[in-house]
Amino acid sequence: MAQLDLRQKLAVLADAAKYDASCSSSGTSKRNSIGGKGIGSTEGMGICHAYTPDGRCVSLLKILLTNFCIYDCAYCINRVSSNVQRARFTVDEVVELTLNFYKRNYIEGLFLSSGIIRSGDYTMEQLVEVARKLRVDHDFRGYIHLKLIPEADPRLVEAAGLYADRLSANIELPREEALNRLAPQKSMGVIKKAMSQVRLGVEAARPGKRDRIKPPKFAPGGQSTQLIVGADGAPDSEILDRSASLYGGYVLRRVYYSAFSPIPDSSSTLPLSKPPLMREHRLYQADWLMRFYGFSAPEIAGATTGGMLDLAVDPKLAWALNSRAAFPVDVNTADREVLLRVPGLGVKSIDRMIRVRRYRTLRLEDVARLCRGIDKVRPWITALDWSPGGLTDAADLRARLVKEPEPVQLTLF
Repeated sequence: MAQLDLRQKLAVLADAAKYDASCSSSGTSKRNSIGGKGIGSTEGMGICHAYTPDGRCVSLLKILLTNFCIYDCAYCINRVSSNVQRARFTVDEVVELTLNFYKRNYIEGLFLSSGIIRSGDYTMEQLVEVARKLRVDHDFRGYIHLKLIPEADPRLVEAAGLYADRLSANIELPREEALNRLAPQKSMGVIKKAMSQVRLGVEAARPGKRDRIKPPKFAPGGQSTQLIVGADGAPDSEILDRSASLYGGYVLRRVYYSAFSPIPDSSSTLPLSKPPLMREHRLYQADWLMRFYGFSAPEIAGATTGGMLDLAVDPKLAWALNSRAAFPVDVNTADREVLLRVPGLGVKSIDRMIRVRRYRTLRLEDVARLCRGIDKVRPWITALDWSPGGLTDAADLRARLVKEPEPVQLTLF
């Protein structure tokens, strides 16, 4: 096999990393190189690769250490039986790329994952060594996200948390039996054990009120995971149940959803086509409802058909159409938790509304100024000068709120 130069390796291993969606820089502690100390920063603007909670977009170098892998996961393009071009970085090459890209203002951090080479311990050692060299040898203060190898020694997981801002171990498939069938070398129990260790490490690193000496930081950006959608037949309701249990059990910052993409020479047990991307989008919306709007997974599932989210209607509107007895709500008296369930009202709009109503009674025009669009909100609220009357219970309300796509003239040419 011909030796690849650094540019060719980068092309191969950056492309191989695109299948991992759990890439974000949110939630980390702020560090910078003001005063000439250190290299890099977790602050600033750059090429848009990921978003922080405040909406700031940051650039990350997202690569694999190698796409060689001793595992044979049926859904993975880098599996050992896959016929793809292979490449491998050395530890020093990843360090050099990260520092050079940062100095050219291309990136603000690194997202590093890898195929399994030799063993889980050996691979994890390589990933940790990249982070150690950046932090210790080069005083790099930018963002680092390391992918965990769950089978690795717990001491390596602990070391990873001391150098990285965020760690992630991918659950990958919602159903345990599907993981056993499609990825026989992986174990749901082993993955969860690694995630438990990260949770305990993060909790132990939180200083107590009476602590004179602060404990060393451990993955200040927390941990995340990824679920592949559409590879194992799990309906959306089952995926959301799995996500809810992961958030509750491991205090995850994010669960990422990645629509299954058919790969060359794939197993006959996998679907022949990928699910619609709108399904992935609806799962993200439902996830947002669970994290910030007080919805439970069973509530969202109650508005599904056969466990599948409605692709034409966002999950919040679908729930409202299925729960009309809870509406309309008075924007002048309703609690915040109630207002969060009104279609068309977001967290910021509701917080502004609650502040304003302390000083004046809200009219419909006030609500219109405080939210993005009043048409979606109107059927679900009452205000000083507005009542929806029978609109809330109208049989054609869904049709009024959902714009049907315009017909497209087909052609043979």
